[in-house]
Amino acid sequence: MNRKDDHIQLALKQEEEANDFDQIRIKHHAFPELNLASVNPEIHLFNQVFPLPFYINAMTGGSDQAAMINARLAQLAKYFQLPMATGSISTAIKNPALSKTFTVIKDIYPEGFIIANLGAGQTITQAKQAIEMIQASALQIHVNAVQEAVMPEGDRDFQHWLGMIKTIREGIQQPLIVKEVGFGMSRKTLMQLQNIGVSYVDVAGRGGTNFAVIENHRRNQPYDSFNRWGLSTVESLLEGEGISNMTVLASGGIRQPLDAIKALALGAKAVGLSGYFLKLVNQFDHLGAIKQFQLFIDEFKTLMGILGQTHIADLTKIDLIFSPSLLAYKQQLYENRHS
Repeated sequence: MNRKDDHIQLALKQEEEANDFDQIRIKHHAFPELNLASVNPEIHLFNQVFPLPFYINAMTGGSDQAAMINARLAQLAKYFQLPMATGSISTAIKNPALSKTFTVIKDIYPEGFIIANLGAGQTITQAKQAIEMIQASALQIHVNAVQEAVMPEGDRDFQHWLGMIKTIREGIQQPLIVKEVGFGMSRKTLMQLQNIGVSYVDVAGRGGTNFAVIENHRRNQPYDSFNRWGLSTVESLLEGEGISNMTVLASGGIRQPLDAIKALALGAKAVGLSGYFLKLVNQFDHLGAIKQFQLFIDEFKTLMGILGQTHIADLTKIDLIFSPSLLAYKQQLYENRHS
């Protein structure tokens, strides 16, 4: 089994854990004062309008099993008109015979907003190759220093990542999204990205698929210190509060519609799901997956209505109740910014 298939199988086996979304409650008000039928969950993103605030986040590619999964994900994305990110295309740049495991997405969903994914540390030439391979609408660069450090065959040189991302940002026409892989983004990280002109980030915090745990399963001697490493998605969204000229997307630990509501209430413009969709297409056929995700959407829209909010942007107005630990985190952030 190759590394890509290892990742798929280990991700499917990971158990759903409690995360920081459970440390937030939403205050209930008894009079929503709207008709639930008026709820409109569409969003404006990348100068386009999408019918839902969700996207299928980067997962896989580079093997026959990955190609099958990407085909199923693309069918679902097409049905619901969701943006969809590929897995890392670097493997197909190195071995063009694997390109079909990524291009299958565009074959199925040619009109879709497809996001090419590439790891940090790649050149502008490789970035353009990734975009060209699938005629991508945007490029997503994942930063995964922790995963690479734990990965037995991973990279160890991270010193030029920011500079290379800046070069790519300046050298492509498509929107550039910089994404973590489950370890979150601090305010310092977000400011560093803002300083090199990055406008879109996916904070991708701890709480979902844990790539430190996955890579530790592949090591003879695990680096257990990294199994609980990083900032949660909630903490990352709090870190990003008040940063102007940056569109923040949220992924990592979105298990249910209520988690998505909370992420959007904390300022995310859209919500990415990986593990949820991977398990969905693994457990159900196409019609079954459609039915299950439609239930997810229906519950999400009902939550919006009960909260009295017609539009996604209005979710930032709802009242949140933070646990003592998150409240302390917010207070410490405030004190650090004003010290």
